[in-house]
Amino acid sequence: MIKITDVKKTYGTGQNATAALKGVSFTVSGGEFIVLLGASGSGKSTLLHVISGLEQPDSGTVEYDNTNIAALSEKDKTVFRKDKVGFIFQQYYLLPNLNVDKNVKMGADLAGNHEYRNIIEAVGLGDKMKKYPSELSGGEQQRVSIARALAKKPEVLFLDEPTGALDEETGRQILDYICKLQKEIGFSLVMVTHNTNIAEMAHTIIRMNSGRMIETVQNTKQKSAYEIGW
Repeated sequence: MIKITDVKKTYGTGQNATAALKGVSFTVSGGEFIVLLGASGSGKSTLLHVISGLEQPDSGTVEYDNTNIAALSEKDKTVFRKDKVGFIFQQYYLLPNLNVDKNVKMGADLAGNHEYRNIIEAVGLGDKMKKYPSELSGGEQQRVSIARALAKKPEVLFLDEPTGALDEETGRQILDYICKLQKEIGFSLVMVTHNTNIAEMAHTIIRMNSGRMIETVQNTKQKSAYEIGW
């Protein structure tokens, strides 16, 4: 379980200071799917970065099984991210000198996952394993980044607009696969998205505005990727 308590984050100083998070508190249970919704500037991506250990909060705690990662050294935080969490961002962050197979293998090696090619097949890139990022479309590169994160077998998977570069058919396919794998492995999902339809797939929907949580909705009937609108 992840317990976030009174987390605050400000960028800049003096008259240029912007409060991105203004005391956010909630929990993420094991196997839970949480969607963070809100307009640009609402604080949802900052929140994702803070609770995943990518950014340091100014105050408050982010506890993973009673360990406050906000208090860890940068070295220990790096180990934590390597061992515990996976990331899928709007940017692909692929290594240009490695082909699809080797980019995904980087994530798989962290977990000793020798069956990672099954994931490459599942995201529809089985025929492109030897292609380099420069030879792929934006949507294909995004699928490589998704496969790499899943191959790591994370305890928590953080996603920032994961379907933004994908067409509807591929987007549904990827979301369906992520959710099936989540149920199989049991990891938690925390996703930032502008797509209110995707929120219908989640257990919990948190709406953000001006750095605050303004609404939390428990979804009693989750829809599949093929039942939601697009």
